Amino acid sequence: MHPAGVVGENIWVNDTDDLLETPDTSSDAGEHPLTPRHPWTRYVALGDSFTEGIGDPDETRPGYHRGWADRVAEELALGAAAVEGSPKFSYANLAVRGKLIGQIRDEQIAPALQLRPDLITLCAGGNDVIRPGGDPDETARILDTMVQILSTTGATIVLFNGPDVRETPVVGSIRGKVAIFNENVRTIAARHDALVADMWSLRELTRPEMWDEDRLHFSALGHHTIARMALDTMNVKHDLQPSEPSPVPVRTWREARVDDAVWARHHLFPWVVRRLRGRSSGDGIHAKRPNFEPLFGGSMPPGGGSAED
Repeated sequence: MHPAGVVGENIWVNDTDDLLETPDTSSDAGEHPLTPRHPWTRYVALGDSFTEGIGDPDETRPGYHRGWADRVAEELALGAAAVEGSPKFSYANLAVRGKLIGQIRDEQIAPALQLRPDLITLCAGGNDVIRPGGDPDETARILDTMVQILSTTGATIVLFNGPDVRETPVVGSIRGKVAIFNENVRTIAARHDALVADMWSLRELTRPEMWDEDRLHFSALGHHTIARMALDTMNVKHDLQPSEPSPVPVRTWREARVDDAVWARHHLFPWVVRRLRGRSSGDGIHAKRPNFEPLFGGSMPPGGGSAED
């Protein structure tokens, strides 16, 4: 649940912790400038490849991925550091690519509870919904149980719904299933006083440049855009600016079909084969940040855990 009086308004703090509506930040005010802050110091992110950050490789650490959650954590760390004497901000990311919702429940919920977070983001169920025969209602039932357990921590919980995939080749055929799952997510959020980061309404995500070349994960630009939306959902002031994508070159029909064939050979077929063999892209991969670690803005590269490619 989110703390009352935090989401939806700004908290301004001075030396005596008085709450004010309009801060005086002028240099001759005769006191220290008032600085907005958020209430969180222990953030844990749960989920699959989306939250691990696949599609947004970390250029400072080969083999690691940055993603929207790392970007959100950096902004939250900066917000906490802006207040002198405030508790240090720490961040853990337990997400692992390829995980189904049952695996996320079994492998990430207990470790998350042990970390005693005050902010939790959870995006789970996407891999279940896109699978042939995937039941969005059954997936949502498991999600509801997960959120019920996490809510016992008293932490603010942020859930993510699925994006509108109508313009996405192949995946666009399951748009109806995504919509059903999304309605369930809203119901779950209302039941447990959680926030919903609404990717379905984020129309920018329908643009092809928001997606990685595999057409299943978001690009660096997509992750950046989602991070901005997530921070806005939490009513956190941030410094992430809208990014304009490079113009997409115009392709002929034949060029588009060639690109589709290359994509199917390199991305779609391997994904199908893994599913038929009962394997996952997450086999042998460990959470990149299994424990709380500090973040110092952008100066400390996120992704301090170990991973096996």
